[in-house]
Amino acid sequence: MIAPRWLVAPQEFKGTLTATEAAEAMAKGVREVSPEVVLDIAPLADGGPGTVDALLSGTRGERRVCQVHGPLGQLVEAAWALLEDGRTAVVEMAAASGLTHMEPTPSNARRASTYGAGQLMRAALDAGCERLIVGLGGSATTDGGTGALTALGYRFLDEAGHPLPPGGAALSALARVDASGRHPRLGQVELMGATDVTSSLLGPDGAARLFSPQKGADASTVEVLEAALAHFASVAGDTSSGWPGAGAAGGFGFGLTALAGARLVPGYELVSRALGLERRVLLAEVVLTGEGRFDRQTSLGKGPGGLARLAREHGTPVELFAGSVRRDDGLELDLFHTVVDLSTQARPGVSAADVLRDAVARWTAARLKTTR
Repeated sequence: MIAPRWLVAPQEFKGTLTATEAAEAMAKGVREVSPEVVLDIAPLADGGPGTVDALLSGTRGERRVCQVHGPLGQLVEAAWALLEDGRTAVVEMAAASGLTHMEPTPSNARRASTYGAGQLMRAALDAGCERLIVGLGGSATTDGGTGALTALGYRFLDEAGHPLPPGGAALSALARVDASGRHPRLGQVELMGATDVTSSLLGPDGAARLFSPQKGADASTVEVLEAALAHFASVAGDTSSGWPGAGAAGGFGFGLTALAGARLVPGYELVSRALGLERRVLLAEVVLTGEGRFDRQTSLGKGPGGLARLAREHGTPVELFAGSVRRDDGLELDLFHTVVDLSTQARPGVSAADVLRDAVARWTAARLKTTR
């Protein structure tokens, strides 16, 4: 009898488990019940946290670590990668400017900056890369990428010619952008923004209204940031604010395209190609994936949603294990064969990894009972 082959490909459980830790917990759950199942492990990323690790696992390369500024100016250590071709660098903006580095409060949401992400980009440019991939996801920021561009030599000036303070709220006072001092190699590389969502810059699914509440913005702060980003777009020429992915990472996608000539690509698709996911889905009897929260953002470019669509094309069922399920408008329950809400199974004193492991073990037992 041929042993069944299952693909285990979760994304990070934000603030709880990395994609690698989640994959390990899920694999343990399967093996506790059925050691004979052949497991193909592929921690997933979509431009957000874990993108560097995912691409290194798929294509190999060199991890480099820099000390840069966090979203509120504090010093943090952040990694980026130079892939094995020697010409492609990968920067994960969340490593420098992610929500894990900031307490989400209204004040912080207004002033959080992507400056550290720009420092990582500068390090990659200084290392001589010819292609620079910037993972746009997991941000603490809503500054349109202006902090990162400042680190790369751009100046964002008010009517008096003074540089604006950091953060998205300050963009309401923007009068002009001076790009004369930008990094000399920025225009010589292929610059790509790997987005984890398909949202535009503005509107109900945009950077401020959909995503800034996760970063601490209250209702008034959301409107301040929305107006500031709209003003930034008008000053920058508003050439790409409506593009899918322009709203990624607090509008970083827009800043990179409008001012630095970047091309936006879905982060999941980039990682999927590097990991050979289509071939691995074809070989699998079933796919197990996971994420911290299943909500309408899952279908807007997040990894589990992209994986589910790929698997559906090939008739492979996908089981989702979510830290929680938010049953809001736009939730696409039919993306997945089964959705397991781990919040209903949490127990005091039991780690997130163990809750996930136990849930996968129970699902595995039920699956094997019906297929044997």
